[in-house]
Amino acid sequence: MKFVSYNIQYGFGADGRYDLARIARAVADADVIALQEVERHWRRSNDDDQPEILSRLLPDHHFVYGPAFDMDASTRDADGRLVNRRRQFGTMLLSRLPIVWSRLHLLPMRRVVSPLNTQNPALECMIRTPWGPLRVFSLHLAHIGAEERLEQIDFLLEHHRRVPFEGGPWSGTDDEPHRDWTNGEPEPEAPLAAIWMGDFNSESGSAEYRRITGSNPYHPSVACFGGFVDATMMAAGGEVSHTHVRRLADDTLQERRLDYCFVSGMLAQRVRSLRVDLDEPASDHFPVWVDIDLETADGR
Repeated sequence: MKFVSYNIQYGFGADGRYDLARIARAVADADVIALQEVERHWRRSNDDDQPEILSRLLPDHHFVYGPAFDMDASTRDADGRLVNRRRQFGTMLLSRLPIVWSRLHLLPMRRVVSPLNTQNPALECMIRTPWGPLRVFSLHLAHIGAEERLEQIDFLLEHHRRVPFEGGPWSGTDDEPHRDWTNGEPEPEAPLAAIWMGDFNSESGSAEYRRITGSNPYHPSVACFGGFVDATMMAAGGEVSHTHVRRLADDTLQERRLDYCFVSGMLAQRVRSLRVDLDEPASDHFPVWVDIDLETADGR
């Protein structure tokens, strides 16, 4: 299966042009698409409902949108009637396979005086693949400092450890079938197998990176069953590449690796390839493509 993660910078490319159709074309070939910095009803993006537009541009994919925060953007029409709207900013996940369930995690944040800080999300979605059920995250960590990112990573790791004990969105036996609480469905799976994709706002070798993967200098690609490994380290012929370019005050360009795909240990040997599309100008980040063998449980 083809996975792609892309911070779309609310539709604005490296050339300053706003174009959601260009974003959709860049990721359309993927089976699972994790997008960050997707918004609804902001002035800078023409008050567009970006999740709705992107879903129309990618009609073969199911989708879930997870707003990190939600603000009033209501207006009144020509007749004075209230038009209720919400201004939102968050992450999105699209999949050719049905998204069985999803839930949104609001990550820990610090109230600061300066600079601007915003709420960050992790959108968790469960997909049943031919290999088995899989939890896929589209997430975006804080940009203001390592301390906040480490708190967010610890939050996510603790959630990951507790999944076998907490389960999915509901569990247990429905003792009131006449109320149809479960829509006639069995308890949904909440597998330990997981993939984290997104903008981690931290570089390889950072404290945040080591918190996710461990810090063994002799075996950088060690895959613990309940932990995570950088898919780049497992990819056949994978090369570490930058995923973002920033223009500094002296007008020089700084290349940084901020966007990743981390896979849980039981999936590590199934990573086949990883590449960064450095020719795609639709955002200030570049799409990260990962091919993972999820065709059958026995790997055939």
